[in-house]
This record gives sequence, structure tokens and C-alpha cells, in this order.
Amino acid sequence: MSKKKVILAFSGGLDTTYCAIYLSQTLGMEVHALTVQTGGFSELELQQIKSHALKLGVASFQVADVTKHYYHSCIRYLIYGNVLKNGTYPLSVSAERMSQAVAVAAYAGQMGADAVAHGSTGAGNDQVRFDMVFQSMLPGVEIITPIRDQRLSREAEIEFLKAHGVDMDFAKAAYSINKGLWGTSVGGKETLTSHQPLPETAWPTQVSKTSPEPLRLGFEKGELKSVNGQTFSHPAEAIAHLQTIAQPFGIGRDIHVGDTIIGIKGRVGFEAAAPIIIIKAHHLLEKHTLTKHQLFWKEQLATWYGNWLHEGQLLDPVMRNIEQFLEDTQQTVSGTVFCTLHPYRFTLDGIESPHDLMSSRFGSYGEMNTGWSGEDVRGFAKIFGNQTAIYHKINDLNYAE
Repeated sequence: MSKKKVILAFSGGLDTTYCAIYLSQTLGMEVHALTVQTGGFSELELQQIKSHALKLGVASFQVADVTKHYYHSCIRYLIYGNVLKNGTYPLSVSAERMSQAVAVAAYAGQMGADAVAHGSTGAGNDQVRFDMVFQSMLPGVEIITPIRDQRLSREAEIEFLKAHGVDMDFAKAAYSINKGLWGTSVGGKETLTSHQPLPETAWPTQVSKTSPEPLRLGFEKGELKSVNGQTFSHPAEAIAHLQTIAQPFGIGRDIHVGDTIIGIKGRVGFEAAAPIIIIKAHHLLEKHTLTKHQLFWKEQLATWYGNWLHEGQLLDPVMRNIEQFLEDTQQTVSGTVFCTLHPYRFTLDGIESPHDLMSSRFGSYGEMNTGWSGEDVRGFAKIFGNQTAIYHKINDLNYAE
């Protein structure tokens, strides 16, 4: 009898290493490992992951580079919407997992796989994200989740792998680090508590810049196209370049506390200098170039969009509807945003845009105007407040008492 063919979403970390051995040696399956590149791996790292996978005895190993697709299908809408979960987290892992799951499902379909596997635990969001994409794109294909199903601790996984002769840096496995184009997440024993910060050594990028640096970001219709005057052929390249400039300042480090899809609270550390700077700079540019009601409705829809994406619902058709709205709002969001980088923080200094609605041609706030007279304002205020005035007169309310 031929072996069952399984596609394993493989990062090379502790969990997916366990899955590779368990699926092949314990379950006797034909394991095909797929690493999905979302902008977080260097070429050297991909070669090391490949070497590691082949040493584990997988039947094949492939890399699917979806970095640009990841940007076009997801990241740009997070920028358009200025999405920060709970006002803090740029959805670094949430967004990435959806792109990875879609890529794995597409590959499994091409390979005619009998099953698909991922290394998610039973206590987090990723299990739901992967499962929902797989059940939508691969109806009838078995979904195997060894870590979740066996309720394994990291210590138990390490013991199993040592018993099977696996040689890897288990000390490094003390922290779960996930790096992608839209930021890096860090999980460890400290994030399992409610009070402990991550130690300096846990952060993947150490602080090495201490002198302030000016920064210029060029946007065209809401997309980052240039950094300090250097133009890039694709926004994903601009994001990666900005990350190399800003991350050594320690900018964008934080710990996100949020509600998981399965109803428990969770903490995760992250460093995301480029995403945080881009979102804040983009938002400042929008405040100058969009009307108040465009800004209002963007905020409502973008918050909902981010929450629904975070909960694994990227494939819901309503997301396409909101994406069209967000993209349509970006027609005038072009210009340059001036920033200054400092250790652990940055400032937004101002913008230049041909679409700036703060144009001095129409007056200066708090000083003078050119579009109306004092009598115009007197009449406007009387009409604008008329219903409230009537309400107070009829109900004889006095809020001064």
C-alpha cells in the first residue's frame, strides 16, 4: 500500500520539527515540507531550513515565496486602514498566517495530497486560522495537528526529538520567534505571565542606534514608494528597507495583550518598527488629505476589518467589499511625511502634499479665514444648534446648576 501523502507547513522550529518526525516515523506518512516565505527569511536561512528538513527525512522540501502577494492581498489594506489591534498591534502574525495558510492549501491541491498538517497548539489563534482556510480550500482533505491533539509541552517535544536523534539548538527554542515582512513576534515564558517583560536578549534585533536620524517617507495613493528619497519598484521592498533603518533604534517594540479567537486572553511580544512608523505616518498624511467623514468611516470599517482578519476570516467575501472601500479612499493620499527616529521612539514632524486640505488659501485655523465672514458664522451657529436649543427650551433644562 502506498503511504498517505501529507503537506506539512514547515518553519523549521521546534513544533514543525516535531511534526515532521511524528508524521513520518510514528504515523508512517509521506511528508512533503513547505516553507512559506513572507519576507522574514534570508536566503541563508531558507537554505538552513531546507537542510534541516531533509535531515529529518521528509520526502521533499519546497519554498513558496508569497511576499509580494502577501503585501497586495493583505498588508496594503492594513496600511490603508491604519490597523492596530487594540491600538497597539499591527497584526504581524495574524496577517501572515492567513497568507501562509492559503499558500499551503494551494500547494496541497497541486500535489493531490491526502492530508495537510500544521504545528499549531491548542491554546492559540493559529489553529483556527489554518483550519478555516484548509476546510474552505481543501474540502475533504484531512487536517492533522499533532501538537494540538497530543497537548504537548515544549519540554515533551524536546524529549521526543532527542529520543529520535534530532540535533538542533533546543536552547534557542526557549523563545518562539516568527519573522515576516510586517513584523516579528516573540513568545516565551515571560509572555505566559501577566507582569513579566521580555528580557533584552529575547528581542531579535538589539538596539545599536542612539543618535537621532531624520526620515522621509513618500506615499503614492496610500502606498509607501520611497524612503529618504530612494524609490523602490515594489512597496514590499520599501517596507523591508525601512525596517533595516528603524529597527536598530528599538522602535516598535511592545507586548500585545488581546482576546484570542477561542476566548482566552493572550500576550505576545513584537518588534515592528517599519509597520508602526508606516501606519502612523500614513494616518498623519490622511488627516491632511481626507475629509472628516472619510476618516470616520475608514476608522469604523478598518477596525472591524482588522478584527475579522485577526480571527482568521480573510476569505469571507465581505472582506473584499471593505477592501474596495479602503482602496477607493486612497486616491488623494499622496505626499511626503517627515519623521525623526530616536532610541525606542519616533516623532512625526509634518507632511507635504498637493492634496493638503490645510491649504493656507482657505484660511489659517484660529487666526483668519478667506471663505466666510463673521455674520456667516453667526447664522451657521444659530441654525446648526437650533434643535438642541429647542430641546432645552421645551424641557427647561439647566446644566449650570
